[in-house]
Amino acid sequence: MTSESPELAEPSLWRRYLDFPLYWKLLIALVAGAVVGLAAGPDAEVLQPLGDLFLNLLMMIVFPLIVATLIVGVSSVSPARLGRIGGKVVAFYLVTSAFAITIGLTLAFIVNPGSGLNMPADGDEAAEAPSIVDTLVNIVPPNPVAAIVEGQVLPIVFLAIVAGLAIGAMRHNPQERIRDLGELLRRVAEGTSEVMFRIIRGVLEYAPVGVFALIAVTLGETGADALSDLAQLTAVVYGGVALQIVIYAIILTLFGIGLRNFFAYARTPMITAFVTRSSNGTLPVSTRAAQNMGVNEGVYGFSLPFGATVNMDGTALYVGASVIFVANVSGVDLSVGEILGVLLVGVLASIGTAGVPGAGLILLSMAITQAGLPFAAVALVAGIDAVLDMVRTMCNVTGDLTATRVVAQTEPGMVDEHAADETVVDPAEEPGAADREG
Repeated sequence: MTSESPELAEPSLWRRYLDFPLYWKLLIALVAGAVVGLAAGPDAEVLQPLGDLFLNLLMMIVFPLIVATLIVGVSSVSPARLGRIGGKVVAFYLVTSAFAITIGLTLAFIVNPGSGLNMPADGDEAAEAPSIVDTLVNIVPPNPVAAIVEGQVLPIVFLAIVAGLAIGAMRHNPQERIRDLGELLRRVAEGTSEVMFRIIRGVLEYAPVGVFALIAVTLGETGADALSDLAQLTAVVYGGVALQIVIYAIILTLFGIGLRNFFAYARTPMITAFVTRSSNGTLPVSTRAAQNMGVNEGVYGFSLPFGATVNMDGTALYVGASVIFVANVSGVDLSVGEILGVLLVGVLASIGTAGVPGAGLILLSMAITQAGLPFAAVALVAGIDAVLDMVRTMCNVTGDLTATRVVAQTEPGMVDEHAADETVVDPAEEPGAADREG
């Protein structure tokens, strides 16, 4: 027994790999893949099967994950809470997500990241673009089974939302039998979601290998041009988040909320989100900030947990910019109908992917599928995903707090006016330096 103790005390190489932070593994894979690709040139193509396996794994988990998590997320909201306050919160999140992905698309069209690259599409071509009317009409599938089998993104999202709403209504039905059935269906969805989370953990542990291979192959074919284009994409996402925060500031101002006090309270959650890259992990800090703002629990008790589950403004923005990057890299011109489809996916699918490990890549995979784009360029974005994830998570949390404060402002008795108007003094300022806001 004592002879085994040193072995038990020493973690295995595999355990060390698992314990090493994923974002560092992805960044190391990006750098290593770039070095190998630039050194080996076209010979790096021998690594392509390792990259293809990663892409196949991503596609394998996208649709079951979205269906399960959408049903769980939507069914968790009771009809009573989807009343006046809930309706305002949901509307705010949907509208700001639409703003965010529009900003991402617009900035990407202006900057055109990836336009200098030409990644071979391996025979995959973008599907013929449907008209805008067809895109909207086809959200409701005439054959649900065919929509699932064919991997039609928007119809699958629509079906999952409808199923979630129906299960949520069943769970709050006055008849015990209906309630029990609703709870059973939700537990099945929760179990499926948990299975998918466990599969995702495995896929993400393989992700560095896939990113290494695909980056090496890409740079082996294109040279160093890809690095400047990735820098452009990073600049677009960070600049887009800055504009999105300006939109939050405009909304707050329109509702008569002092910006200085709001951001004085919000800055700690924003920094926490940037560092931890987790909306759920930042939730206790966000809750404390809402309390300090004077918001009643009747608002933040719903808006913040719901926002951590649903609201993904930063990720929607990232998806909009990244889809244009992938289209440019693949040499594909997106039509208006395809862009509209990307926008709808970015807004609606965020309900299902928020809080999921690798949520940005999952949502990007869905948007690329919806646009009919070749899938290989996802690996380029995956290599810098950790850098992009920090700022988009900060944007998500800022949006949650903005919605909370605005909705509370519109509801009588939901804001402690004394706390809301109380001056917040920066610790760096001398006592008495701050003036009271009116």
